[in-house]
Amino acid sequence: MLDIRQIAQDPERFRAALARRGPAVEALDAVIALDVERRQLIVRADTLRHEKSEAEKAMRTADKSSEAFAGFRDRMRQIGEEIRGVADRQRDVDAAMNDGLMRIPNIPDDAVPDGRSSDDNVVLRTWGEKPVFDFEPKEHWAIGEALGLLDFERAAKITGARFTVYKGLLARLERALASFMLDLHTQQHGYTEVLPPFLVNHDSMRGTGQFPKFEEDAFHVDDGLVLVPTAEVPVTNLHRDEILEEVPVRYTAFTPCFRREAGGYGRDTRGLIRQHQFQKVELVQFVAPEDSDAAHEALTGHAEAVLQALGLHYRVVDLCVGDLGANAARTFDLEVWLPGQNTYREISSCSNFRDFQARRARIRHRPADTRKPQLVHTLNGSGLAVGRTVVAVLENGQQADGTVLIPPALRPYLGGLERIA
Repeated sequence: MLDIRQIAQDPERFRAALARRGPAVEALDAVIALDVERRQLIVRADTLRHEKSEAEKAMRTADKSSEAFAGFRDRMRQIGEEIRGVADRQRDVDAAMNDGLMRIPNIPDDAVPDGRSSDDNVVLRTWGEKPVFDFEPKEHWAIGEALGLLDFERAAKITGARFTVYKGLLARLERALASFMLDLHTQQHGYTEVLPPFLVNHDSMRGTGQFPKFEEDAFHVDDGLVLVPTAEVPVTNLHRDEILEEVPVRYTAFTPCFRREAGGYGRDTRGLIRQHQFQKVELVQFVAPEDSDAAHEALTGHAEAVLQALGLHYRVVDLCVGDLGANAARTFDLEVWLPGQNTYREISSCSNFRDFQARRARIRHRPADTRKPQLVHTLNGSGLAVGRTVVAVLENGQQADGTVLIPPALRPYLGGLERIA
């Protein structure tokens, strides 16, 4: 959430920044108008309270049987009604302004490239080489079904479209990948592993910016709870309404994720790319504001390390403003090469939110040189999306005989197994 005080001090800076996102400027102008009215109501309330105080003083010196006393008394009653009316309106304005602020996206960093779609994203670097095959590579769903390890038909019978059942070695591969990623991040990158709840309340969804903007994408259950769309939500909210004595704080978590993909119908209808349920290893950092740019680069490198250890060719792209998520100030996507689909696919989004989430969730830290707490900067990224990593392993490791070579780094997690057959 943006700071209304900063907006009021320099509205043109915020208008210019949000204009890069498009229609968000209209929402900003509506909030600015509400803030102006709020300030006017505060002044009016102060004026009325002063008038009431003056009337009370006059009443104390007036003859109680006089017309003047009756006039002061009537005026006090009138002022009291006006104060209540102003207070009621101020509550309505505050609520509308807060709701408006909750719906305005973050301002993009100046370094974010201009552009309207993913076609305008900027490739920052690549790693590795595309694999070369002496046969026509297959898509992952064809590989998995041929090996009897992916079952979309029975998943649809059990639940519905965009769910799947992993079987045998593929289920084991998913589990191995998650363990490998968690070990890498905890043992080499200094993250603390947590296992959070998979159900969260609405305050948690608001704290990270999923609500109110993306409520239609969430799976709602009884008792006002929501299935987590990503571990970012419960892990970031671990420190909601807290003051951290020391930063940085780094967490990693492996959880299932649940998304309706309300805006994704008709896209990626086959395979594991866009499922309603998938699993992911998440990286979350809380850092001092002056350290967030370096932390963003480091977190992206931690996600890259997984792909490098698995020997998977990928590229890092700087998302343009038109492709940037609503809550992020800047995002680097890792896109892994999938030879069966002959394209790159996002496997991790590493984002710097600045203080946008921290202001919503009221997460602060106490700098060593001052006793006054200040908002932290939050960052997160997939380290990695496990299902999409399964896709990458299947498509990049496929062999002419239908088997799949397992990356050497994973073999210790699979009892030394070298290939899926």
